[in-house]
Amino acid sequence: MRLFLALAVLAFAAAPVLAQDVSADPNFGDVRLDEGFPDDPVVIDLVAGGGVEPAIRGCDYGAITEAPDIDLYYDTSGNSNLYIYAVSGDDTTILVNLPDGTWVCDDDSYDDGDPIVVIRGADSGLFNIWVGTYGDDPADATLFISEIDPR
Repeated sequence: MRLFLALAVLAFAAAPVLAQDVSADPNFGDVRLDEGFPDDPVVIDLVAGGGVEPAIRGCDYGAITEAPDIDLYYDTSGNSNLYIYAVSGDDTTILVNLPDGTWVCDDDSYDDGDPIVVIRGADSGLFNIWVGTYGDDPADATLFISEIDPR
């Protein structure tokens, strides 16, 4: 019986975490932008991936960290679109928690299989952003935040 309990504890400890935490401090910091920001696009180098499987129906693919990679604080009148996309030599994903608490994600909609999330008429508020990977290993990636469609 003890052996069974020990194996069960080890199996549970080795299982991947199945949730992301919007309240956690971001891995690569905060970005604060006002509508019409002059240095468009904002470019952020980061490391994508992690040991967490996203727990959002329809976005439950790839691997992310528990904490967001970037917290974007955006102030807008609601007339601008936001384009959040990543470029990497590896297969990456994007997961975004919007200010209203809804989730959007993407895998391969940008150039050469990279991800892009388009938020039409974006609201003001906090956008939690994760850049994930499909492999077990982390990957160097560049995150872009823009009001101009890069496609």
